[in-house]
Amino acid sequence: MSLLFGLLTPELDRSGFACGEPALDAYLHKQAGQDMKRGFATVVAACESSSPAVIVGYYTLCAASILLTALPEETARKMSRYPAVPAIRLGRLAVSTAMQGQHIGSLLVLDAVRRAWRNELAWAAFLVDAKNERAAAFYEKFLFQRFRENTLTLWMHRKQAGALIAALG
Repeated sequence: MSLLFGLLTPELDRSGFACGEPALDAYLHKQAGQDMKRGFATVVAACESSSPAVIVGYYTLCAASILLTALPEETARKMSRYPAVPAIRLGRLAVSTAMQGQHIGSLLVLDAVRRAWRNELAWAAFLVDAKNERAAAFYEKFLFQRFRENTLTLWMHRKQAGALIAALG
C-alpha cells in the first residue's frame, strides 16, 4: 500500500472517515477545516494512492511552548535560559477503523516528525498528548519521553527527531 500525505483540502472526502473515537471523527468532519483557515492547526491527511480523495488517517500540528522547568534538568541545563521553550505539538492523530493494524499510525507519526524537521519554524521540543496509556506506549516506541508531572504528555528533543529522520533515510 502506498500512501499520499498532504494538507487537508476541501477536495478530500471526510464524510466517510471513522476511527472509533467520536471526538476525533467529529474534529475531522466539523472543525479541522476551520482550524486550518484560522491558523490554529495544520491538518495533514493520508490517503491511499489508489484512492487519493479518501482519507485513511490524519494528524494535526501546531506551534506550542513548554516551560523550561518542565523539561528534565539535564536537558534544561543545555538550553537557553528563556522561561519557555519553543515546540511543535502533535495534537490529534487518527486512523480509519478499516485501516487500523496496518502501521498507518506509525507512518503518520513519522511524517509529522519529518514535516516538523523540514519546517523553517524554530523549535526545540516535539510534544504529543496521549489520550491514554496505550497511546502513550505507542509514542514511546518513537523515542518520545514522558513528563514526570503529566505522564500522558510526551516529548522529544529536536536532536532526537533529527536522529530519527536520519535513521529512516
